[in-house]
Amino acid sequence: MNPVARMVMLNLRTVAPYRNQGLAAFVVMALLFVNRPVVLVPTLVLLFTTTIAAYPFNVGDKASLQTLYATLPLARRAVLFGHYAWALACYLGTVITGTVVALLLAWLQSVPFGGRTIATVLSLSWGMFAVNVAVQFPLFIRYGYTRINLLSTVLPLAFVATLVIRLHLSLASVHSWLPWTWPVGAALIVASAAASGALDRRRRQPTTTAGVNRLSRQVSA
Repeated sequence: MNPVARMVMLNLRTVAPYRNQGLAAFVVMALLFVNRPVVLVPTLVLLFTTTIAAYPFNVGDKASLQTLYATLPLARRAVLFGHYAWALACYLGTVITGTVVALLLAWLQSVPFGGRTIATVLSLSWGMFAVNVAVQFPLFIRYGYTRINLLSTVLPLAFVATLVIRLHLSLASVHSWLPWTWPVGAALIVASAAASGALDRRRRQPTTTAGVNRLSRQVSA
């Protein structure tokens, strides 16, 4: 198993004790939109996936898991990329499960939910997921989940809302460029991972420098 996959598995074990709460949240959201299967998947991605994807940061702050990460035979790069891979796994799991549930609900209610609608729903879901992860994860890595959680949640929502209002976007008007959400979203996540790496090095540098200075003073004494 490669280091990134090992980090994904560690994140899975980190959130495993909260699986019942996660399942309950998924069911509640599904019930809230039981009469609107078309918007079920984007809603789950926006509210459920982003929460579960960020949960290792939440638990990490409470349990000081950074100390554990430092003792593991994993490069810091693998730890960072593992967080992003975990988020992608959460996205895939939510989209697959949510789409199956939405298809079943649409069939029971005789609501049109064909191939083009599914493609639109998945493209919108991917775009929202990519924006959230691209904004949130560098902030979590630089400042910690506890300090920045509210701001990191508001910023992506404000960005999407401003975009919709300023450009007067509607579902009908975005069909032509929806396919671009996939490459643009992927580029945002790659850029976010690069920014996270740079921010992590900057955050850790003062600690490393202080440790070196302390050691130098001890040697000199």
